[in-house]
Amino acid sequence: MSKGLNMVEKDKDWKSFFAETVDDTLKQIFKEDGARVIYEFLENHTRLRLEEVADKPEVFSEGLERLMVSAARVIEKVILKNLYSRMGLTFKEKPGYEFQDYIRELRGRE
Repeated sequence: MSKGLNMVEKDKDWKSFFAETVDDTLKQIFKEDGARVIYEFLENHTRLRLEEVADKPEVFSEGLERLMVSAARVIEKVILKNLYSRMGLTFKEKPGYEFQDYIRELRGRE
């Protein structure tokens, strides 16, 4: 049973860590008001809240693309670079990888 609790705690830590990284990155790029607009758009158009991004990175990516069009890929790359850096890793682009592929791979490391 202890192992199950550790997995739940680990998952909670990953979600919090990921949400904090996304939030910090969006505020770095768009400041507080801009980040809030993005969160409102995502919640209104995809029903996605910041706390759920770690579980639904593809929904986040699709929503960001609807809002930001081609700039979405650049924003995702900055998020990934920050995430990798905070984990002590170096981000390297991989052919055929989408935002959610990187997130799933990183989540598996945790």
